[in-house]
Amino acid sequence: MNGKLLVIGFGSIGERHVRCFLKTGRCNVSVCEPSEELRNRAQTEYNIEHTYASLDEAMNCTFDYALIATPAPFHVSMATRLAAEGIHLLIEKPLSVSLEGVQKLDDIVAKNQLTAMVGYTHRSNPTLVSMREQLLSGRFGRVLQVTGTVGQDFAKYRPAYQSTYFAKHETGGGAIQDAMTHLVNAGEWLVGPIQKLVADARHQSLPGVDVEDTVHLMARHGDKQDVLGLYSLNLHQAPDDFTITVIAEAGTCRLDLQRNRWSCKTESGQPWEHHSFSIENRDQIYICQANTFLDAVAGLAPVTCTIREAEQSLRVNLAMLKNMGRTPWLEVTQNAADRGAPLVKQGAENR
Repeated sequence: MNGKLLVIGFGSIGERHVRCFLKTGRCNVSVCEPSEELRNRAQTEYNIEHTYASLDEAMNCTFDYALIATPAPFHVSMATRLAAEGIHLLIEKPLSVSLEGVQKLDDIVAKNQLTAMVGYTHRSNPTLVSMREQLLSGRFGRVLQVTGTVGQDFAKYRPAYQSTYFAKHETGGGAIQDAMTHLVNAGEWLVGPIQKLVADARHQSLPGVDVEDTVHLMARHGDKQDVLGLYSLNLHQAPDDFTITVIAEAGTCRLDLQRNRWSCKTESGQPWEHHSFSIENRDQIYICQANTFLDAVAGLAPVTCTIREAEQSLRVNLAMLKNMGRTPWLEVTQNAADRGAPLVKQGAENR
């Protein structure tokens, strides 16, 4: 395969995609980027022959596939235009910041028989893929509970965050639409879609922004809403942390992406059974994602995340943003007259 790929947006994530698609050796890469400085950098550092200052300019040429790495508010409109021209799509997460236009995009993709994939990269991580396969095999029985924990020093990894999309919800920023959506999407991939939730989020520490950097989520997964979910994320702690624990009737599975392994235990008192994977750096996951996308276009593999699945994650994002700060808190009784009294009226416990 030697098709033509257009990468739209050459910020930090767009540059990573350019680098990783080039490493596949399976396509010719062009870049669309309004910044002349970044276009020049793409040409000099990655030997990109063709660069374009606008999508209008780029559309005068022919491409087989496009990768959209712009801020989230532009994803759906750009993808719709490209799909109408018969171009296969890899779209960065989140799919959008609203549901507007998503159905139209999905209809055009289906009508033109295109491959469209949304870049939730954890679905390309062999560690998560392996654990999911074992859960789906039925080895551990019915899933009962899932918990996820993520933490990192965001300012260290993304030092320019104050001047990027991250600073505003309207541009796809804040912890919910940035890092939390990766965690929740992975959880849904393991145990099914979230049907209802309660979210609490707040800006706690991250300098120079007002958007939330700490998120807590309680959720119910699955058609029967019988899988309890609990997720926690912050973007200001020193240690890197990404774990998901799935508790089922016949065993417990634990994903630990910092150690590149998943583990399971089926009997108390027995040691964990570990399954480790060799992953040298983040680029390796993006290269896996790039190869999967190209394989999907060729009809050799399914996409890792469909538009419909990404729409579900978008709906979760929007519900969390709507719900955060509106949690129906119950005040803990403080005076002596209330001692021994129930905290809620009888019959209200399960509302």
